[in-house]
Amino acid sequence: MDEMSQCPVTGHTKKAIAGGGASNKDWWPNQLNLKILHQNSNLSNPMGDEFNYAEAFKTLDLEALKKDLYGLMNDSQDWWPADYGHYGPLFIRMAWHSAGTYRMGDGRGGGGSGNQRLAPLNSWPDNVNLDKARRLLWPIKKKYGKKVSWADLMILAGNCALESMGFKTFGFGGGREDIWEPEEIYWGSESEWLGDKRYSGDRDLENPLAAVQMGLIYVNPEGPNGNPDPVASGKDVRETFARMAMNDEETVALIAGGHTFGKCHGAGPASHVGPEPEAAGLEEQGLGWKSSFGSGKGGDAIGSGLEGAWKPNPTRWDMGYLNTLFKYEWELVKSPAGANQWLAKDVAEEDMVVDAHDPSKKLRPMMSTADLSLRFDPTYEPIARRYQQNPEEFADAFARAWFKLTHRDMGPRSRYLGPEVPGEDLIWQDPVPVVDHELITEKDMADLKGEILASGLSVG
Repeated sequence: MDEMSQCPVTGHTKKAIAGGGASNKDWWPNQLNLKILHQNSNLSNPMGDEFNYAEAFKTLDLEALKKDLYGLMNDSQDWWPADYGHYGPLFIRMAWHSAGTYRMGDGRGGGGSGNQRLAPLNSWPDNVNLDKARRLLWPIKKKYGKKVSWADLMILAGNCALESMGFKTFGFGGGREDIWEPEEIYWGSESEWLGDKRYSGDRDLENPLAAVQMGLIYVNPEGPNGNPDPVASGKDVRETFARMAMNDEETVALIAGGHTFGKCHGAGPASHVGPEPEAAGLEEQGLGWKSSFGSGKGGDAIGSGLEGAWKPNPTRWDMGYLNTLFKYEWELVKSPAGANQWLAKDVAEEDMVVDAHDPSKKLRPMMSTADLSLRFDPTYEPIARRYQQNPEEFADAFARAWFKLTHRDMGPRSRYLGPEVPGEDLIWQDPVPVVDHELITEKDMADLKGEILASGLSVG
């Protein structure tokens, strides 16, 4: 590629522009194009021109909202049963994947606009079954209406999930205003899910992209292109998290902290899974990935293709993830869905994991190839062992990294709203200087525009 075609700041080529790469129409050619209805109309935003979200958020009873979210965590529904009777891990994944699309290269992505509920993100392979998480939130969103955006609600649900399982979060700042139609963001030039044409040379990842494959949030959990090599996976993990503004310590804290909760889902072959939400029939009412394997839910659910939990107590904050990671040797196996994963060898009875939907079954803990990079990558391993030996340091590191993950894309902390905004100034918060001078008014701008237009100068 000619260097003249690259941005001198980011190094982007001409194809990495808004609207570049595959469009929603390319992914779903049978989709009805309704853009004509939005031309010259303020109705594309159902809130109206006069709506001020910051003012609406000030009227929100955050304590009552959080109480409702805590109540939802254990309110398992027959149409999508909660693993271990607790929806917390599902909402953590939803919040993580909402914020996790953020990338430093061009500042795009992130959880600041609620774009996970719109194409293409609502149908990415890595977001499989998060449509159910958002549907579970719908009664609460309906109750609080305009006072809380989808964007804020999804992140807050992740915080409440952590807190409901015994973890103390660093804080929460509201202020994320929803968008109402898909954004034009360059997610890659691939025309098939999980494609990886974004690499060149010796695995050089194209800027501004951060994820390793089309439709993933971070890395392939099975290893680079499915190769179960923990050391090679560590290189992918480092590159991806760095492009999302995380250093090595934050990366280890996020992976170990996030995988302290929940399980992976791969009860059967992916061939049983139906189309994603954007491709599913109208009768699915906005949901997707309908599975014909067994009941299609609960113990029969199919998601990433990996199957199992990382530690004995998947709905409690403790040191189980790191203790299990370092206590056992691991053997490479195939999940019921055919994915590469690792199971602990010679597991002690107290470390066996009770099945998420059948308490009479006990299973060995599992790890993904990406998980094992925390043990075998020469930089990650000493950090992970230090956290294992210092639980309070680990908890603080995860709390801060989680807060950064879920707020990094919001910009300066002056945007944060609500009573749970932490008082500490953090170096990554893009501080904006206090305004100590008079700002120009709309009349000033109109007058200036008139003077420029009347000057007789051309753009050439």
